[in-house]
Amino acid sequence: MKKSKWNIFTNGIFKENPVLILALGCCSVLAVSVTVAGALGMGVALTFVLVCSNAVISLLRRLIPDQVRIPCFIVVIATFVTLVEMVVEAYLPSLYDSLGIFLALIVVNCIVLGRAEMFACKNSVGDSIIDGLGMGVGYIVVIVGIAIVRELVGSGTIYGLRIIPEGYQIGIITQTPGGFLCFGAAMAVLVYGMNRRGKKFEPKMGCENCAGCAAGGCSAQKTENDGKGADAQ
Repeated sequence: MKKSKWNIFTNGIFKENPVLILALGCCSVLAVSVTVAGALGMGVALTFVLVCSNAVISLLRRLIPDQVRIPCFIVVIATFVTLVEMVVEAYLPSLYDSLGIFLALIVVNCIVLGRAEMFACKNSVGDSIIDGLGMGVGYIVVIVGIAIVRELVGSGTIYGLRIIPEGYQIGIITQTPGGFLCFGAAMAVLVYGMNRRGKKFEPKMGCENCAGCAAGGCSAQKTENDGKGADAQ
């Protein structure tokens, strides 16, 4: 059954949140969530790339040969990432410096390429834009939420504004261990909330989400099917 526009949008925020449910794009979340400004900038940049690349890939989905679809997807994504880099460097140099290499690495971010492969190349332009927007909002909610905790506890500020007097901060929260700690806490809150609502937490990271299975090209699935066939004989 075809999903409604609203279900497609909310799917990326709740049911298939790219960070907490699909466990994609975690590297940028851990690295950039030190400040709210950096996290928000990263989230907006990734959302822009998601929406634009989904739209173009959906528009060209019938023209791209299946054998070279991944290289074509990367070219499209890299085009929009380059555009974002140029704009941010020209007008927001401080944000450009804080994001560093992770802005350029949006090209290989699993969220962007994953939605191109799983959704945009199989659905209409309108639905693909909504899907990209929903996934982007889901990413922003998680990375900004973690950044608020890390900046407040680690530096005593939120968006650069002093909230906690100096001397009461926990500096390790702004370092790598703090990123993993906050990410784990976010996952724990999600699992606890789902358990309270009587829902089972099931990360969607298995073979059932591989585009190769849907296309009949997954080697693991073929091996399993061959084994079943041999057993039947």
